Amino acid sequence: MKVALYGRHPVNGDDQFLERLFEGLVSRGYEVYIYGGWEQPQSLAVRRAIPYQVYDKAEQLQGVDYLLSIGGDGTLLDTLPLVHNSGIPVLGINLGRLGFLSAAGRENLETVLGNLFEGKISLEPRTLLALNLEGFKAYPYALNEISILKEMPASMLSISVWIDGEFLNTYWADGLLIATPTGSTAYSMSCGGPIITPNSRSLVITPVANHNLTVRPVVVPDTSSIQVEVETKTGRYVLGLDSRVGIMKKRLRMQIQLASFTLNLGRLPSQTFYSTLRAKLTWGHDIRN
Repeated sequence: MKVALYGRHPVNGDDQFLERLFEGLVSRGYEVYIYGGWEQPQSLAVRRAIPYQVYDKAEQLQGVDYLLSIGGDGTLLDTLPLVHNSGIPVLGINLGRLGFLSAAGRENLETVLGNLFEGKISLEPRTLLALNLEGFKAYPYALNEISILKEMPASMLSISVWIDGEFLNTYWADGLLIATPTGSTAYSMSCGGPIITPNSRSLVITPVANHNLTVRPVVVPDTSSIQVEVETKTGRYVLGLDSRVGIMKKRLRMQIQLASFTLNLGRLPSQTFYSTLRAKLTWGHDIRN
């Protein structure tokens, strides 16, 4: 079996976790692939004479059975352009703060590797968003949300939205989010959006600091085609796909809809969306319980 490792940052300045990870993989006979931009595990593998291969792009992951994301939720989001539509399951091991998308924390590494080896990892297909925008050349898919945000602190955006060709509203706000069920527990939730279960066939449109108190998030079917047009005094705004952002300088109408493929998110057998909600959002942490 082939396992790819992806990370962005040093693992808390020491190699103990990575040593345990390598030992667990090599002892089970896994072939190891390491992301080329992640230097710490490559240096450790060289020092410990652990065989590995380097990958930098999606084409080099052909034949890989799992990708282990080592870090926080942002790290896991960054794996999307690498696995793309390959179907390679992504299994997160959280070393960050919240780790809502991760299967387990560093303390459960042996449990993760044991379930991986025994074929007990369950897969949740997570829907993605696709962006259609003239002249947009970056990776056009998002797992959490597509965000439209103001660039300058003192100015608002005027964001007009159509659903399947029917006008919905013009938002005067700091921004607007179009989020998947996966993204409903991220930026959208912090802006007052609802929590949506992963298997719900829906998307949520959530304004960011809207200048009208009667405006609320709207849930629409994920079969919807959402058209968005942005107007701003500066002529510039920030367009984000998950953690990938760029400055837009033209007033163009963009189209956002469900992608034609999904991301397979790995989970431990005992892990469910509701148990994750309780654990990560500290629900039930009350003296009356």
